[in-house]
Amino acid sequence: MDQSKTPLFDAVKKYAEDKVIPFHVPGHKQGNGLREYGAYFGQSVLKTDVNGMEGLDFYNNPSGVILESEQLLAEAYGAAHAFFLVNGTTAGVQAMVLSACKPGDELILPRNAHKSAVGGMILSGAVPVYVQPEYSEELGIAMSVTPGAVERAIRAHSGAAALLLLNPTYYGAAADIETLVQLAHSAGVAALADEAHGAHLPFHPGLPLSAMAAGADMSAVSLHKTAGALTQCSALLLSGGCDPARAGQALSLLSTASASYILMCSIDLARKQLALRGEEMLDETLRLVRLARRELAAVDGLRVFGRELIGTPGCFDFDETKLGVSVRDLGYTGYEVEEKLRKEYNIQIELSDMYNILAVVTLGDSAENLRRLVDALKDIARHPAARKSICNTIIPEIPDVAEAPREAFFGKKKAVRLEDAAGEIAGEMLMAYPPGIPVIGIGERITGETVAYIRLLKTEKCQLQGTADPAVDYIEVLAKSGGFR
Repeated sequence: MDQSKTPLFDAVKKYAEDKVIPFHVPGHKQGNGLREYGAYFGQSVLKTDVNGMEGLDFYNNPSGVILESEQLLAEAYGAAHAFFLVNGTTAGVQAMVLSACKPGDELILPRNAHKSAVGGMILSGAVPVYVQPEYSEELGIAMSVTPGAVERAIRAHSGAAALLLLNPTYYGAAADIETLVQLAHSAGVAALADEAHGAHLPFHPGLPLSAMAAGADMSAVSLHKTAGALTQCSALLLSGGCDPARAGQALSLLSTASASYILMCSIDLARKQLALRGEEMLDETLRLVRLARRELAAVDGLRVFGRELIGTPGCFDFDETKLGVSVRDLGYTGYEVEEKLRKEYNIQIELSDMYNILAVVTLGDSAENLRRLVDALKDIARHPAARKSICNTIIPEIPDVAEAPREAFFGKKKAVRLEDAAGEIAGEMLMAYPPGIPVIGIGERITGETVAYIRLLKTEKCQLQGTADPAVDYIEVLAKSGGFR
C-alpha cells in the first residue's frame, strides 16, 4: 500500500474546501456558533469538525476513506486489521478483554496493569489472575513480569482465556514479549498487549519488539502518547487469527457514534509520518535523549536509569525514550521535584513517584527543550534537601481477590473511613494517576499494609483517583459478600 496517502485527511480537507452548506451536526456550523473558539484556535479546525456522511465515511461501519486509512494503519504496524480509537487506549484494552473473555473466564495479567483492564473485567465478567511483576527496590518501581512467573500462572490456571501484557511499562521496561506470547499460545491462551506507551516501537530497530512483531493476537497502542497524534487517539490492532467482526462489536459498545474527524485525521497523518520518516525521526529522538541521559548521569545526587537495567529481573529490553531520573539521593521525593520543575522552571514532566521523575521524550521534542530540562535538574541538584535520602517504601503485596470485579461493581456498598477499611472488600478502585495503576482493585480484600501505603501517598500529595471521596478519607466497601470462590 502507498503509505504516503492520507485518505481520510484528504476527504475532510476537500469537504472544508468545497464550502458545503451544513444542515447537520455539530451545531456550531463550521465555527459560526462558536466564534471565540475559532478566533483562538483557527477557523480551519472548526470547518473540519464534521460528522459521518457520504464521502467522509462512517466510524462505526467504515467502507470508504476511514476503512482505507485503517488498512494503511494496519500495514504500517504489521497487523492484519486496525481500528481507529478516539477515546484512548482505554477503549482498546476494554475491547480486547470483551473480545477474548466471557463471564467467569480467567484473565491473567500483571498487577501493574492499567485501570482500563479492570474496566474490561467489569464489562466482560472476567476474573483476574494477577501476576506479580518484578520490583526494583533501588528505584522503587515495578518492572515487567518474567516468563517464569507467567508460566506458573498459566499452569495453575489452565482454563484461562487470555493473557494481558504491558509492552513496555510506563518507565520503559520491556518484558520478553516473544517468549510470553509463545507461552500463552502453547497453552491455548489468547495473547493481548497494552502498548499504550509503545506506539513508536515498530518504527526503529533500536527499540523493544512490538506486540504484533512478537505474534500477539491483539494490541492497543496510544498514538497520542508517543507517535504524534492528538490526545485520545489510539488504535486497536489485530493479527490474522482474530475475528475483526467480534472486535468491532466490542468497540461499538464502548465507542461514540460521533467520532471526531479532527482526531481521526491526526491518526491518518501520524501514521503517514511514522511509515515514511519514523526511523529518521526516532534516530534524532534517541540521539537527544541519550545525550541528556549521559549528561544527567554525571550529576551528583541523580541516577538516570536506562539500558543498564537490561538483564535485571523484569527488564528484558528498555525503551530509551523514557527518561527516568531517581532523585532519592537529593533528599527530595519525585513529587517535590515535579512541583519545583513546574513552579520554578516552567517545565512539566510526565509523572513522579516517591523516588523518581519521568520525562517522556518523543519525535516532537527539541534539543533546546531537553537542554532546559537538563539545566533545571542540574540546578536542583546543587541545592539538595536537608534530609539525606528518602526511606524505603514497601509496596503492598497483591491483595486477595474476594469478589469478581463485575460482582463487586454491582454489589451493595457502604462508605467507611480509610483507617477502618482493613479487612473489608473494596467496592471501588483507588489508583495513583499517572500512571493509573490500581493500589486497590475493586473486589479485593483491603489490608492494613495497603491502608498504610495510601496514607503515605496522601502525605506526599500524590494524585489519587477513582474513589467517590476525592480526599480519600473514606472508601467504599461491599456491604456484604458471599464471595465467589
